[in-house]
Amino acid sequence: MPQELAPLARALSMPYYDDALPAHDRFHATRVRDLSIRLANDCESAVERDVLAAAAWFHDIGRPLERTGEIDDHDAWGAAEAADRLEREGVAADRIDAVTHCIRAHSIRASSPEPETLEARLLFDADKLDAAGARGIVRLSCIVGERSGRRGEPYAVIDDASASELAASGLPDITLLREWVDERLDALYTEPGRRLGESRRRFVDDFFARFENEIGVGGTQ
Repeated sequence: MPQELAPLARALSMPYYDDALPAHDRFHATRVRDLSIRLANDCESAVERDVLAAAAWFHDIGRPLERTGEIDDHDAWGAAEAADRLEREGVAADRIDAVTHCIRAHSIRASSPEPETLEARLLFDADKLDAAGARGIVRLSCIVGERSGRRGEPYAVIDDASASELAASGLPDITLLREWVDERLDALYTEPGRRLGESRRRFVDDFFARFENEIGVGGTQ
C-alpha cells in the first residue's frame, strides 16, 4: 500500500536540497509548503492538500542543478524527477499528474505554463509570497548575491544608484529588489494570496521608504 503522499514527497525531496543555496533550500520548501496550506485553509473551494503539499516539497529540487548549469529548466526537470520517484513508490498516475502540473507551473518565467488547477495556483502564490515581506527581502537579496559576480559578471551594489552622486554604474542595485517584489505580488492568482500579498506589500513599501531616508533620498539620514 503506498505511503501518504505529502510525507512521502517530503522524504523523497529532502536529499535534493543538500547542495542548495539559501534562497532555494529545504527551509524555503518548508515555508512554501506551510504557506500554501495556510492559503488553502482560506479558500472556499475544496483543495487537494496532499497534492499541494507534495508539490511544494518537490518544487525546487532542480534548483541546485540549474544553478551549476547541469540542467536548463528546474521546473521541467523537477516535474520529471518527481514523477519518476513517485511512480516507483506506487503513487497513482492521476495524483502524479496533479503534482507535476503544480511543479511545472510554479515559476514566474514567461516560458512557464499557466497554472490550471487551484492547487497549482496556490503553490504559485505561496512561492511568490516567500519573496515578499521581511523574510522575502532577505531572500531576494540572497538571490541577487547568488547571481552577482558569477562567471566574471559584475557585482551588485547595496545602494540606489539613481540617487547617488556617483555616475550610474549599470550594476544591479536595491531597486531591483523592489521591482522583483512588485512583479511577484502583481502576479498572484488567488484571493487569499492577494490578501496576504497586500499586507506584505505594505511592509515592503515601508522598508524602502526607510531605506531611501537612510541614504538621504526621502529626508535626513
